[in-house]
Amino acid sequence: MDLFSISHLSRFSGIKSHTIRAWESRYKALTPSRSRGNTRYYDAAQMKRLLNMASLVNAGYRASEVGTLPDDKLHLLLESTVSSPTNTTANYFISQLIAAGLTYDEARFDKIFTHCMARYRLKNTYRLILMPMLQRIGLLWRCDKISPVHEHFVSNLLRRKLFASVEALPPAQPGADRWLLLLPENEFHELGLLVAYNIIRLSGQDAVYLGANVPLSSVTKAISGIDPERILLFTLQPELTRPMMAFLKELDHSFNGSNIYVAGNIEKPVSADNSTRIQWLNTVDDLTAVLNS
Repeated sequence: MDLFSISHLSRFSGIKSHTIRAWESRYKALTPSRSRGNTRYYDAAQMKRLLNMASLVNAGYRASEVGTLPDDKLHLLLESTVSSPTNTTANYFISQLIAAGLTYDEARFDKIFTHCMARYRLKNTYRLILMPMLQRIGLLWRCDKISPVHEHFVSNLLRRKLFASVEALPPAQPGADRWLLLLPENEFHELGLLVAYNIIRLSGQDAVYLGANVPLSSVTKAISGIDPERILLFTLQPELTRPMMAFLKELDHSFNGSNIYVAGNIEKPVSADNSTRIQWLNTVDDLTAVLNS
């Protein structure tokens, strides 16, 4: 579980495998172990060191500067960079959030996340940093190269921070559209829905957040009590399943508002053409376009 191949390091850090090998040979930046078949493998400490080096290179340092530094000096340099991240890129923040997640360093995660929000604001933090970070973590989790607890730790930290940001949102403008936000039954990953909730509220519109795993009977009761103009739901399914299609069909029948939006990495199926009220959002920019229209 805690041993990584060079290809795993490359996927996690965003540094190409041949570049990692070059750093090893030129600067002794990493010290991999070898299997009986002479294949490189790395432990969690080596992974963290590479992530720290990648962060500093993304912040503008040369690999020759950071590759020879011991870990304690790398940490000092990272601290000074985080305190004044003038030249840092999104990849810098991605690597540092991953490193903090691997070591359960909540204080550092909070510090990096705060800088991201100050620099990029919510929408771009989600698009440029959080989604790529979660994709990298999810990739290694599916490959059984990190524990699922790492993904849960990071996801729950982000969930808490997004809920906390709701407290600072301004009230809805008088007469603004009201949205109903939810995850259908058996959908549990709320981060995208929470980001959408924040973006909708920041636009001055109203929103009611039902959360995850909401059965259709509860949605129909909420519709009758709230009378929303728009509904937004998320799914992480790569394609619409029959239960989801049935859910949307029933929702379409019971909803008297203007539009139902389905968000996530999903293509509109041909079989969904029978309802002009159902629209498909693949990115946060799609949602922004709807709010600005």
